[in-house]
Amino acid sequence: MMYLCAHKPANIRLNEKSLRNMTRTHLTQHIFEKRSYLCVGLDPETGKLPAPFHGTTAEVLPFNKAIIDATRDLCVSYKINTAFYEALGVEGWRIFEETVRYIGAGHFIIADAKRGDIGNTARMYAEAFFRHYGCDAVTVAPYMGEDSIRPFLEYSDKWTILLAHTSNPGHRDFQQLALSDGGGVVWEQVVRRCAAWGTPENTMFVMGAVDAEQIAVARRLVPRHFLLVPGVGAQGGDFQRVSADGLTDDGGLLINISREILYASRGTDFAEAARAKAAYWQKQMEQCLKTYTKHHLSIT
Repeated sequence: MMYLCAHKPANIRLNEKSLRNMTRTHLTQHIFEKRSYLCVGLDPETGKLPAPFHGTTAEVLPFNKAIIDATRDLCVSYKINTAFYEALGVEGWRIFEETVRYIGAGHFIIADAKRGDIGNTARMYAEAFFRHYGCDAVTVAPYMGEDSIRPFLEYSDKWTILLAHTSNPGHRDFQQLALSDGGGVVWEQVVRRCAAWGTPENTMFVMGAVDAEQIAVARRLVPRHFLLVPGVGAQGGDFQRVSADGLTDDGGLLINISREILYASRGTDFAEAARAKAAYWQKQMEQCLKTYTKHHLSIT
């Protein structure tokens, strides 16, 4: 049985330049109204769809809708990893588009695309995700430098989320290399340089939770920027430490949880189980907001 939510998605028309405008103020309001900084990752794999489904491409969109309906009131953001849709071919891109449409304007929608290319190519990527699909944010890899990032930043009402310190084992290959001038390690220099290209109003940084002690380092480098933190949940990152070190007075933090919510159950109760997991994390986040932010008095 599909999980139905009383909240109906907004009727969004795509292909409009100013389709969405999730400012920092709006995002902060959502965080404190919902008492949550949960970002649900929509990374569906056909081979892992629960019992009501049979593992076909056509079932991905109904699965996504069921997860969205089950979690809509408990999270402030959805992160859609484009690789899981690209792998499905043309139909996957249609599912991606319909998923964005179904979420609607009330949530911060991240296209987790990890793009990074020369300026003209980057401009096309920015146009695709911001103008055509209507996403609020896109993840980018800044390895190619400022000209590969600038086209995303030209959309003043959108967000560019830059990879800084990731959770995968291979992050040590480059991100942790010491700089010859004694100025720390590579990922720290990436954050310092990229922060100068944008502002806390239009740029965020990805900081993996597996090395949670690095969150405090990032906060010293960018005290006002939002951090998007994967690695809590199935990957075992330290939620309490990430929250204590990462939260700012106005929130400043999104914690992404994907598999633990998507695949909370492999049975017909998958949507209810997903909701229970999301509700658990929302309660944990509510307590942290009370403890670590200046808005705690408004949270009763």
